[in-house]
Amino acid sequence: QVQLVESGGGLVHPGGSLRLSCAASGFTFSSDYMGWFRQAPGKGLEWVSSIGSDGSYIYYSDSVKGRFTISRDNAENTLYLQMNSLKAEDTAVYYCASERGRGRCIVLRGRILCTGGRGTQVTVSS
Repeated sequence: QVQLVESGGGLVHPGGSLRLSCAASGFTFSSDYMGWFRQAPGKGLEWVSSIGSDGSYIYYSDSVKGRFTISRDNAENTLYLQMNSLKAEDTAVYYCASERGRGRCIVLRGRILCTGGRGTQVTVSS
């Protein structure tokens, strides 16, 4: 059974940093393209970043480019999102997504990534 468990969210001041983690299980993590999505209050699901199975082919949305860094540890079956210089508009529930997820999906460059967990809340506020 595919499981994606997000953690690391919280309340942070504008300009602060957070590191999100996603623990994956139930599939061969090292073989899958992975990504992060987010959903802000009252808005739809938005793609944030994605990464190839070997850590290559990294992409970011324009809204986070230069501030967020995606990475993965295939030995630990974990996906990360380092978020720096956070802004109020980054406030959202953040979801980890994989090609094996069974939740909500976004098509990216011919691949279908889907969420698989409950997400982690990130709130940026002074």
